[in-house]
Amino acid sequence: MDIQKDYQQKLMTAPEAVKLVKSGDRVEYGAFNGKPVLCDQALAGRHNELHDVLIYAVTTVPPVPETVKFPQAFTYMDWHFSKINRVMQKQYGLGFYSPIIYHLAPRYYREGMARPRRQVTMLQTAPMDKNGYFNFGLQNSETMAKIEMSEVVIVEVNPNMPVAYGGGEESVHLSKVTAIVEASQEQVLAAMPPAEPTEADIKIAENILPFIQDESVIQLGIGGIPNAVGKLIAQSGLKNLGGHTEMLSDAYIDMIESGVMNGSRKAIDRHKVPYTFALGSRRLYDFIHQNAGLASYPANYTNDPRVIARLDNFISINNALQVDLYSQVNGESLGMYQVSGNGGMFDFVLGSQWAENGKSFICLNSTYKNSEGRLESRIMAALAPHSIVTIPRQLVDYIVTEYGAVRLKPKPTWQRAEELISIAHPDFRDELIKQAEKLRIWRRSNKR
Repeated sequence: MDIQKDYQQKLMTAPEAVKLVKSGDRVEYGAFNGKPVLCDQALAGRHNELHDVLIYAVTTVPPVPETVKFPQAFTYMDWHFSKINRVMQKQYGLGFYSPIIYHLAPRYYREGMARPRRQVTMLQTAPMDKNGYFNFGLQNSETMAKIEMSEVVIVEVNPNMPVAYGGGEESVHLSKVTAIVEASQEQVLAAMPPAEPTEADIKIAENILPFIQDESVIQLGIGGIPNAVGKLIAQSGLKNLGGHTEMLSDAYIDMIESGVMNGSRKAIDRHKVPYTFALGSRRLYDFIHQNAGLASYPANYTNDPRVIARLDNFISINNALQVDLYSQVNGESLGMYQVSGNGGMFDFVLGSQWAENGKSFICLNSTYKNSEGRLESRIMAALAPHSIVTIPRQLVDYIVTEYGAVRLKPKPTWQRAEELISIAHPDFRDELIKQAEKLRIWRRSNKR
């Protein structure tokens, strides 16, 4: 095989490449920063000649996809939700959420559950290497599985995409690629600087830190609270921590560069931090490029609870939006409006509790301001109608606010209510007690 000759034969403009898409196709976009830009624009340009095309993305990042603007031709769906998805859905009624168990995502493709029609995959990659491989960069997720099940594979080569060393399925060979589109140096990747932690975020992080011991393995979600935890860990003096996560964020740079996280005592993937996607600042993307201390894996490895369970002292730290007095956790919606997605929270909450001495922490600020500017409690008597239960109560381990950390398993309903009210904002505790009494999950003798 003459790699360079084959490359040139497959090289096309974006409008030429998207001619391979037919009406009725299922088009899989790359995940996160793997979402195509030139090919999305070119595909949108065919809206008058196409119909009933399903488009699936994974956490839509800027720029806003052009195809979503033409719902008569394209139905846009996402395995997760981002700010762009929220705007598209709430303001324009465009785009749909597709709930999944993340570690099973590759199986959905390989077993045909996600493939009732002809499939096309198009994604951004790093430039081809000398051996004919296109590295997926900041995404791994379920990428190889959907490529394997596609009749057409279009890579949009971005010179800004970092090369992520892999534990597995992090690259595709030229022989499996149908068409190549080259992007310019000006096509930058969506960067998201770390959220600045609030005072409440810092206090929540301080409430978690005492539970972390030497040789713990850390998983962090997205947002101000995980960033605050990462900074505290980096300054903590803890020794020989390991990392194993779904999302690689800027917080891991601090922990690794401080020497606190070296992975030397892990049962598996020693001296490496496995992850399945990365989202953060330009600093993070530069840190990932050809970094031998990191390992890009598909979600069916990083997120499999059975893999997580092999890591002793596993610490899972994730955010939530609301918790009710039954300890049901809503991590993804406000009423009927999808805000985020279930992502890998379920995977890591379960896997961490299967691990020897593992712990799961679900964190939330005790209050938020509603659309009218009024302060509301995130710990509530009952979730609002149409709210989503992301984590069922029987799976909840620790809940943490700025007022403390409480362990709920395997406590009865009245004790869960008592514990949750103890870490609610003081202004709401009396009302929550009244509501708990109405729900018959409060023992009057417990009121102090």
